[in-house]
Amino acid sequence: MLLFEKEKLNTLSLGKWQQDAFQLFESKMTDKTHKFPCIPATIGFKLNHFRYGFLSDPRSDQAADELAELLSMYGKQSQSFGKYTSLIAFFDTPPDIQKNYQVSDYRQLFWDVLSKVSSRDHEEWPSHIPNDPNHHVWEYCYAGEQYFMYCATPAHDHRQSRYFPYFIYAITPRWVLTEFNSNLQTAAQIKTKIRERIEAYDEVGIHPDLQSYGSQDNYEWKQYFLNDDNTSTAESKCPFAHLHLKKQS
Repeated sequence: MLLFEKEKLNTLSLGKWQQDAFQLFESKMTDKTHKFPCIPATIGFKLNHFRYGFLSDPRSDQAADELAELLSMYGKQSQSFGKYTSLIAFFDTPPDIQKNYQVSDYRQLFWDVLSKVSSRDHEEWPSHIPNDPNHHVWEYCYAGEQYFMYCATPAHDHRQSRYFPYFIYAITPRWVLTEFNSNLQTAAQIKTKIRERIEAYDEVGIHPDLQSYGSQDNYEWKQYFLNDDNTSTAESKCPFAHLHLKKQS
């Protein structure tokens, strides 16, 4: 597996779906009329801080192997990519998935992939991060690094901020978010603008599960995959919890 940067993607002989996925992503990040809500993401794209990977059909074990390899590579190098970096993982999303999968199917697929990837992690879970996803400071970790996970799917219709024609993960290291929040006043101003953009971008407005990391009423896992309406996830416990707790026992 390879980590790609934006400038090199335009010079490589990518396959048809890979070219299409990146071009659609570029259009989403650079649209001046329908501005993508996450301002730091648009900055990261513009500054070439993002890194990209193209993975197999997400239903396959091969895709989990590939994402685990990408995360391992990315985690070792991420701090050299820039303070707005994220890993953008595009999955080959065949027509049968695009045609038949509903939001709930993609949600299950999202957690299945993360669980498979976690089972390939050879490093200990960070000691300062609780094992229980229902703890307010829990978040997904791989190879000792903490990440915020974002998923977008072809099935999201009303929540365009979580729509993409391909199944896609955007994976942001915690250190990026910590640095962003280090200037409280600036971060607060940007967050206000982000929420204004969400109101304009999505038909359904801001999802109630979007909270601040570390706050007592926050559950990071609920933010990773948002429904297409303002209902919360149907699961009372994080779908990742069973495998994770079993691994730690």
